[in-house]
Amino acid sequence: MRRLVHLVFQPASRLVRLMAGEKRLVIDPHQAEDAHAHMPVFTDLDGAECFGLWAIVDHLEGAYPEVPLVPEAPAERRETLRWLDWSMYVLNDHVTKKIVYEKANPRFTGAPSRSTPDMNVIRGGREALRELMPMLGKTVDQHGYLVSRACTLADLALAAHLSDLDYFGEVPWDTNVPLREWYMRMKSRPSFRSLLADRVPGQPPMSHYAELDF
Repeated sequence: MRRLVHLVFQPASRLVRLMAGEKRLVIDPHQAEDAHAHMPVFTDLDGAECFGLWAIVDHLEGAYPEVPLVPEAPAERRETLRWLDWSMYVLNDHVTKKIVYEKANPRFTGAPSRSTPDMNVIRGGREALRELMPMLGKTVDQHGYLVSRACTLADLALAAHLSDLDYFGEVPWDTNVPLREWYMRMKSRPSFRSLLADRVPGQPPMSHYAELDF
């Protein structure tokens, strides 16, 4: 069976799980024992090992092209990869790391260990998220999804982060209807089922986390 060694609250790991789900691949996920190792790690049926998000994305798109997640059309391809890059760097640095990586047990994120969350850092992440949500809502309202009327790798990348944040109740969905409706469509996809089943000891999700209609 295909094997994935991952960190539950690491967005890159969540994105790989969503990709596998979209491509209808059965994987055997294992929480990493060493949270500071190069994660995620994917092992395919033929024994091929891929270390890190970019290697796994390239492998899955090349080895399983039946369900493409990066469009062939040049303009849409560029936009998809731009959103992927934005999610994994800009959104990650300005929002996810400041909220999820502060609130979650470092064992599940790979973040450095700390005694207590820094509320100043968390407040900064919350403010950054509030500032970004109008732009995200406008984009999905215009296209249906981030790039077009089809779900792409861009949507999965953004959803990986927002699902992380939503686990801790950190997304003010009521302030942005288009983004809320987009996320409802995303978490209604079969690929999302494994993420919605996530539970970690001592840190249960918000009550609405697994509800498809909030």
